Amino acid sequence: MKSIIVSMVAAAGLMVAGSALATDMPDLGKKYSCNACHAIDKKGVGPAWQAIADKYKGDATAKGKLVTNVIKGSKGVWGTMPMPANAKVNEADAGTLVDFILGLAKK
Repeated sequence: MKSIIVSMVAAAGLMVAGSALATDMPDLGKKYSCNACHAIDKKGVGPAWQAIADKYKGDATAKGKLVTNVIKGSKGVWGTMPMPANAKVNEADAGTLVDFILGLAKK
C-alpha cells in the first residue's frame, strides 16, 4: 500500500513539473506559421523565442521593435538570415505574440 501511495505522489509530481516546464507554441504562432522558423527553446532557421526574450529582457522599447520586426521583417539582428516580412500579421496579433515571447524571459 505504501509503495502505491509513493508511486501516485511521484507520478503527480512529474505531471505538475512537466506542465510547468513545457510551454507550447501559442495558436497565433501556429496560425501565422511562426513555428516554421522558430521554436520556444531551440534555434531553428530563426532564434528560439526564449533567446529573444532573454536578449530583450528589461528593454522598455523591445515590444515596439519586435512588433515592427514581426510585420516588416528584419535582417542582421540574429546573424545573416533575414526574417521575412509577415504582412498578413496585423499589429494586434503581432503585439500578442511579442507579449508571449517577452513573457518567456527568465526572471
